[in-house]
Amino acid sequence: SYPEETEFLRSGLYKWAGDAYSFDKDGAYIEVVTSPNNPDGAIREAVVNRDGGKLIHDLAYYWPQYTPITGKADNDIMLFTFSKATGHAGSRIGWAIVKDIEVATKMVKFMELSSIGVSKESQLRAAKILEVISDDCQNSAPDKEENFFEYGQRLMSDRWEKLREVVKRNGVFSLPKYPQDYCNFIGKYTDPSPAFAWLKSKDGLNCDNLLRELKIVTRGGTNFGVDSNYTRISMLSLDEEFNLLLERLSAIKGTIINGNN
Repeated sequence: SYPEETEFLRSGLYKWAGDAYSFDKDGAYIEVVTSPNNPDGAIREAVVNRDGGKLIHDLAYYWPQYTPITGKADNDIMLFTFSKATGHAGSRIGWAIVKDIEVATKMVKFMELSSIGVSKESQLRAAKILEVISDDCQNSAPDKEENFFEYGQRLMSDRWEKLREVVKRNGVFSLPKYPQDYCNFIGKYTDPSPAFAWLKSKDGLNCDNLLRELKIVTRGGTNFGVDSNYTRISMLSLDEEFNLLLERLSAIKGTIINGNN
């Protein structure tokens, strides 16, 4: 949604310039580094690396349940969201960690002007939930099996294993492969388990349309600047919905063969 939001504001100070890999203009710029990336789950770093630029690191998915935590987050401007950290999307709370006090002050002013501040009720609720999770992670009782993030990592890992098995059997799609890495938070090697599955159809089919025919609602690749043979599937649904997703994905191979006949 970055292009849409940038253009909607119609600011005289900046405009959307597209993919950082193809950026070749001189002068000041702002580069947004989303890591892990949405939608493909890849770990990203700054690309442009020129003088006169500012970096914004969107770390919404940099949590142990989605990716191995390989190092401390220590960037100039870092964005986080409550919805991806704990799943409490309804509270509508995000936060930033900013090194430059002048930049932070401008961000606070923008929030005041654009939303008349942030709901105190939501802030209190978010603070309480984070407190509970923090206490849970610091509780190392002998009989304790796993904390909040370890539970999330196990759940996401299990879902990805099931999805990969279904995709392997139907032979119609492919999924990205991610390198295993050591997670400093969990204390062992873990596989990335992104919040979204970046699905690609092997035969150049319109992936989004194909899945919608089977009542699987996704977000097509054209929304992310790539071909329609890609689509994004959420991995964060309720258990009942996720199991239904697997069931409907399992039926796709037979549907395509019957259609060709």
